[in-house]
Amino acid sequence: MNFQFYFEKLIASDVFGDFMKENKDAYACGGFFILDKQGNDNKQHFDYYVPSLKKIFSFKLEDGVQMIPVEMIDPRIPGKIKSNYNFDFKDVENMIQEEMNKQNINKELQKTILSLQSLDTDGKDYLIGTVFISGLGMIKINIDISEMKFTVFEKKSFFDMLKKG
Repeated sequence: MNFQFYFEKLIASDVFGDFMKENKDAYACGGFFILDKQGNDNKQHFDYYVPSLKKIFSFKLEDGVQMIPVEMIDPRIPGKIKSNYNFDFKDVENMIQEEMNKQNINKELQKTILSLQSLDTDGKDYLIGTVFISGLGMIKINIDISEMKFTVFEKKSFFDMLKKG
């Protein structure tokens, strides 16, 4: 599916419309997406920060649109993200598969978890994610959305993660 499709679903909802009427200072600060190739655990969430309340609210899109308050663990104020992107999540999966092929990673994509964020370092928006692949493997990725290119693509194994823990 296309990012803009999900965003339009959000802004067309009564739940979001009422939220924005009550919180005129709210802004988009993140997104969370799960692409499940083996099951049906796909998720789409958009996060909004309300400066006057110093709170984040997440809008879950899987079953209609539901608003969920989020506990802020990090005291830093989240950066604003743009919402006018028109990328397709299938294209993101294809990018990952192409890079896996280039790096001779002969595994299957199982699940991709992506977080849409603005990084303090350069003010750009990124898809930051973990890709689970067959054989207990994982790939850490960062994609610069403005250029749709990887800034990080690093394969790890489940056992590498256990050694560090």
